[in-house]
Amino acid sequence: MDRAVQRCFVGLTAVVAALGMTATLSGCGADTGGGDVTLRLVAADYGTGAENSSEKYWDDVAGKFEKQNPDIKVDVSVYSWKDVDREVAEMVKAGKAPDIAQIGAYADYAKADKLYAANEMLAIRTGANFMPSLTDAGEVDGNLYGLPFVASTRLLFYNKGLFAQAGLGAPQTWDDIQRDATTLKKHGVTYPFALPLGQEESQAETLMWMLSGGGGYTDDVGNYAIDSQANIATFQWLKNDLVGKGLTGPVAPGKLDRAKAFDAFTKGEVGMLNGHPTLMQEAEKKGVEVGMVPLPGVDGPTEGSMGVADWMMGFKQNGHRAEIGKFLDFAYQDANVLAFADQYDLLPVTMSASAVMETDGKHKSLRPFLSALPNSQLYPFGKTSWAQASEMIKKNIGSAVEPGGSPENVLVGVAARARQAESAE
Repeated sequence: MDRAVQRCFVGLTAVVAALGMTATLSGCGADTGGGDVTLRLVAADYGTGAENSSEKYWDDVAGKFEKQNPDIKVDVSVYSWKDVDREVAEMVKAGKAPDIAQIGAYADYAKADKLYAANEMLAIRTGANFMPSLTDAGEVDGNLYGLPFVASTRLLFYNKGLFAQAGLGAPQTWDDIQRDATTLKKHGVTYPFALPLGQEESQAETLMWMLSGGGGYTDDVGNYAIDSQANIATFQWLKNDLVGKGLTGPVAPGKLDRAKAFDAFTKGEVGMLNGHPTLMQEAEKKGVEVGMVPLPGVDGPTEGSMGVADWMMGFKQNGHRAEIGKFLDFAYQDANVLAFADQYDLLPVTMSASAVMETDGKHKSLRPFLSALPNSQLYPFGKTSWAQASEMIKKNIGSAVEPGGSPENVLVGVAARARQAESAE
């Protein structure tokens, strides 16, 4: 019996017993399901082609779920990351919201009261199993709407072969980065330190550097702090001591996208860059031996890494709360969570699956990322203004480190637009 129905039944039974009446559940089963239901699931594709498309994963999960729940069918649609958020937005705007979406943002839908809260859908054991550092980022007004689906953290990657040839050890501080990059440049390395501040994902590279400099996108109470003195100092250092000294390679950081930087790393052309688990796998496939350390900071390793999470959510429109909850409870079982994480070298978002990964030898290479996850800092996903702020960062942050550029002016300008968007919510 669905939990909400069960609570309602218990309450009615007590009243009926007191009044000597006959109990019914009429009016108590709204939004709880009944009869055959088809759930529409829209998800993002984490694969690189038809061979490893996420559609295969979701078809498998849906098929297993349907065997256990023959009265619930699951219709799966998978879109590329370039399209999936827009596709879902268009569905919602057209009044044809999916029942379940696995996409990159949830806050707009939560603010518009289009989503079920976690405690309306999930079994208690499912909701309690998410890692707290991730659920904090999935909340709006104290309620969890964005269910973390998969996560990753970032570490500094370095090419062990190039470092050995140059007689270098792993960097721990910004000064180490500069010295190592200077030496690598003398040894003919194309990108001593690859700094992708192009529009593809520069909001991630930006946050990593802000964290390593003692700053971040928000302050301790969650207000935007993009133009803090710590952040300005960080980008002043990047401009003067890394980019200005010719240590970031032949492509200007503002023109260098993450994909190009990662591709160069797998070709052995990059000495250092900030990377994630998938890059580790791709580089080692091509014979690049990867070293990994926590993000170097001003005086030593950064205490908190940057974390990235994607989100699952249940839409109210079709009234399938109970069925959505059943499917999500199933999807978040350890076997399913670990299968997805294994396939794409990503991190599980539940404590039980993380414990399995921590002790399983086949996941040894992911343990540094896994250990960084509990103390990681994520984007301010709960702000509906974050999408606009992120776009401003992607469009403008590269100019902060250009010759003649002003980190302070760029960060102050981005911060002003972010606060304007925030006040308009």
